[in-house]
Amino acid sequence: MDISVVIPLLDEAESLPELHTWIKRVMDENSFSYEILFLDDGSKDDSWKIIEDLSKGNPSAKGIRMRRNYGKSAALFVGFEQAQGDVVITMDADLQDSPDEIPELVKMIKEEGYDLVSGWKKKRYDPITKTVPTKIFNWATRKISGLELNDFNCGLKAYSNDVVKNIEVYGEMHRYIPVIANWEGYSKIGEKVVQHQSRKYGVTKFGWNRFINGFLDLLSIFFMSKFGKKPMHFFGLIGTLFFLIGSSIAAWLGVQKLVHIINRTPAPLLADNTFFFIGLIAMIIGVQLFLAGFLGELFSRGRQDRNVYGISKTVGVNEK
Repeated sequence: MDISVVIPLLDEAESLPELHTWIKRVMDENSFSYEILFLDDGSKDDSWKIIEDLSKGNPSAKGIRMRRNYGKSAALFVGFEQAQGDVVITMDADLQDSPDEIPELVKMIKEEGYDLVSGWKKKRYDPITKTVPTKIFNWATRKISGLELNDFNCGLKAYSNDVVKNIEVYGEMHRYIPVIANWEGYSKIGEKVVQHQSRKYGVTKFGWNRFINGFLDLLSIFFMSKFGKKPMHFFGLIGTLFFLIGSSIAAWLGVQKLVHIINRTPAPLLADNTFFFIGLIAMIIGVQLFLAGFLGELFSRGRQDRNVYGISKTVGVNEK
C-alpha cells in the first residue's frame, strides 16, 4: 500500500464527508493505493456514524473509535500502530489542511529520501492569540532541539512507515513529533510550505490550556532530550554532589569534635551547630535523588507495554 492517511478528530461531523471526498479525489487522480484512518477521539456528535457510513461506501476508509477522549497524541499513537502504507500522512479533520499537498509530500519521502516532512503554514488564518504563542514555542523548540523547523505543530506531516513504527507519541507530545523522531535517529527531517485554510465548520477544540500544556511539554522535551534515556546521569549526578557536600560537612564537624576531645576542651553539641543540619539534609536529598535516578533507569528499561489506550469500536481495521 502506498499511503496511509491518519486523521485524529473530535466532533468534526460536518467536515468529514467533504474531507473524505477531497482525499479520495487526490488519491484517485494520482493512482495511489491508500487507506484513510479516521481516529474518533471520543466525539459526542455524529462523527462516528458518518465514519461508519463512509466506510460502507469506500473500503479504504477505516475508523477507530476511542473509548473516551484521550487527546490528539493518543489518537495518533493508535493510528500509527495501525497504519500500513509506505508513507503515512497526518492531517487535521477541520479542512484547514489541504489534501492537495499529499502528492508532493509523498514525493519528498519516497524520491528525496526524507524520514519526515513537516508542513509549514507560512500564511495562517488564525487569530493573533493563537499565532503569537505558536511562534514563541516554535522559536524555543528550535533552540532546545537544534532542529531548524518553522512550524513544529503543523498537523499536516508525512512520514516513512519506519518512523511511525519506531516512535512513541504520548501525553501532549504531538506538538514535538519531529523532535521525538530525531531522538530515535531519524536525522533527515525536512519542511514544506503548505496551504492553510480558515476553519469552515465548527469551532477550534483548543483553549488557553494548550499554551500552558505546551510550555510544560517544552520543559519535558528539554529534559528528555538531555536525560530521557539515562535518568541516572541527571539525578545520580546531582544526588552524588549533594551527598558529597553533606558528607564533607559531617567529616569537618567530626574532625572538630575529635580535636576538642584530644585537647580535652569542652566540645559543643553537634545538634547545636547549624551546619550539622545542613549536612544531614544534603545527604538525605542526595540519597533520594540517587534513588530517583536508579528507579528511573529501571522504569525506562522495563517499560514495554505500548497498548495503553482503550478502543471501543473499529471499522475496516484489523483488531489486535
